[in-house]
Amino acid sequence: MSDFPALPSFYQLLFLYLEPISTISPAILAWIFPGATWFHSELIPTQSTSSTLLDARTTMAIWQLANCYFLLGLISSLVFRAVRDALPHDLVAQEKIVRASLTALAIADVSHVGLSLIGLPSEIRTNPSTWNPMTHGNVTFTTFLFIVRVAWLLGIGRKTYTAPPKGKKS
Repeated sequence: MSDFPALPSFYQLLFLYLEPISTISPAILAWIFPGATWFHSELIPTQSTSSTLLDARTTMAIWQLANCYFLLGLISSLVFRAVRDALPHDLVAQEKIVRASLTALAIADVSHVGLSLIGLPSEIRTNPSTWNPMTHGNVTFTTFLFIVRVAWLLGIGRKTYTAPPKGKKS
């Protein structure tokens, strides 16, 4: 991994590589194969394996949701790389941009997990052993991402970079 002081080691691995893969992959699965019908049927875990054809509105909504996943993956990957490459010696600017991005993502994590849980039937919501990989991605993995974002925001496992107080020269 290249030098990126604002996102060292584990944070860099997670936010520059693993998270983009985890958000771009569902988009491809919804668009190409197994497709929108599969994606729709996986949103709420069931014992049923029947798949009904989706109407055009539902298919469009799934494709648009997939596009949001795709966009999230691209932003995470490309913006952090741009910060690293454009500001290699301005660690304070790196910190400010990464902080703003991770704050926005952490807020979205909370709403994503909350809305995912609200949308699940109560018998599934309260029984994680019945969850499928999609549900674990939307709830378990997103909660993990939130915890790691908060750890970064708190400065855990990394050096923090702040601007010197106004009026003082560094």
